[in-house]
Amino acid sequence: LSSLKREMRNLSEECNLEPVTISMAYVYFEKLVLQGKLNKQNRKLCAGACVLLAAKISSDLRKHEVKHLIDKLEERFRFNRRDLIGFEFTVLVALELALYLPENQVLPHYRRLTQQS
Repeated sequence: LSSLKREMRNLSEECNLEPVTISMAYVYFEKLVLQGKLNKQNRKLCAGACVLLAAKISSDLRKHEVKHLIDKLEERFRFNRRDLIGFEFTVLVALELALYLPENQVLPHYRRLTQQS
């Protein structure tokens, strides 16, 4: 799981996403792990969907930026964009549509990310 989080961070840097965005993606991802939703078949899709949802909710992305992000996710995690888009909804439901996170959940990840860079 830590290697997936590292991939998420590297991808976010390539796509110029803010540290707060990837911090949110980490929280979503960890919530899915704690719910027991991850398995060997879906963990990359989960990671990709978490990044995509975090980027959509926390960034002011334009259509071409979302497409670029999806292209990068597809390339990095080696899955089909159609699967990613479909799985995005599955993750959204698993998170009970709770995409706005309290600061105390995001801050520890944010601090760690900003200290690493």
